[in-house]
Parts: sequence; C-alpha cells; structure tokens
Amino acid sequence: MATSKSGNNDEAIVIKKYANRRLYNTATSSYVTLDHLCQMVKDDVEFVVYDAKSGNDITRSVLTQIIVEEEAKGQNLLPISFLRQLISLYGDSMQWVVPKYLEHMMEGFSENQDKMRQSMQETFGGIFPFGNLDEMNKQNMALFENAMQMLSPFQHAQTSSSQRTEESDEKQSAAQADNGGFDDLKTQVEQLQKQLDALSKKK
Repeated sequence: MATSKSGNNDEAIVIKKYANRRLYNTATSSYVTLDHLCQMVKDDVEFVVYDAKSGNDITRSVLTQIIVEEEAKGQNLLPISFLRQLISLYGDSMQWVVPKYLEHMMEGFSENQDKMRQSMQETFGGIFPFGNLDEMNKQNMALFENAMQMLSPFQHAQTSSSQRTEESDEKQSAAQADNGGFDDLKTQVEQLQKQLDALSKKK
C-alpha cells in the first residue's frame, strides 16, 4: 500500500537497487522502473532507495537520475543558465546554504502553485482557460534564477553585466533586422501594386 510523505524513513517504502541496475519494490514484491518511481513522487508517495549489496542510502542519486531521464525526454524544466549557476556553487563558500535554501524556495513555490490551481478550478469550474503553462513556468523559473543569484552576488556580478551588454546588443541587432525586413516587404508590396495597376490599364 502506498505511503504518503511524512518525512519519516521508517514509514517510507523501501526500494532496493541491485548490481544489474534493477529496482525492487519491497512493498509490492515486484521490480519497478525509474518511470514508476517518478510517478510515485508525483503521487506524493514516500520511498527510500538502498543499494542491495552495501545497504547505502542512494535515494539522492536515484532521484537525480529521474530528473536526468525526464530532461532527456524533452521535459526541459531546468534552464541551462540555472544549471550553470547550480554547478558553479559546488565547492563555493556558499555551498552549505544552497540545500536548505532551495528546499525552502521549492516548498514556497509548491504552496503557491497549489493555491493558484485551486483558485483557477474554483473560478473556471475546473476548466483551465489556457492552452499551456509554458510562459508561466518561464516566469517562475526566472524568479527562481534571480533568487539563486542572491546566494553569491559577487560571483555573478561581472557575468550578469556581461550578459546584459550582450542581450542589449542582440536586441539592437534584432530591431535593425526587423526594420530591414519590414522595408523589404514594403518594397515588394509596392512592386506588386504597380504590376496590378499595369494589368488593369491593359484591360
């Protein structure tokens, strides 16, 4: 029977990982896959993973592997910039702050997400009016990235300045390109109009 999250490993389902990389669910006496474990996480089911030979707790590495698998499927939840920032914090003097900080941030995000979902369901009768949540996810991750930068402001100050300069140059180039494209289109329309006028006179 599934066990809800409680933060107590004594109540968590035990998963054993064998040398052949197979995962065994001791609660159901059956082999499972990473997809099964992923669904268990989504269903709010608590579990721990132990190495069948050594008995070591390898839950963290297995959960990380699930994230890698999901990203490989095209579920791009983690922006590249965020991953770079996270990797750069390994070995940094602020490393000890990161786990608790991220945990706190994600708990707050999850709580707000649940409230938003409930509000939308109450307002629209369970029918969500938007086609997807891509834009909302981008905004949430942007806020999350900004919070990550607060952990080591001196480390990222120079990088952020450089990025802003590059983005400004890119926007200026894009604006010029867009303007040039508009001029070309305008010229083509004028030429087409002249051809139509010429055909009309012939008739």
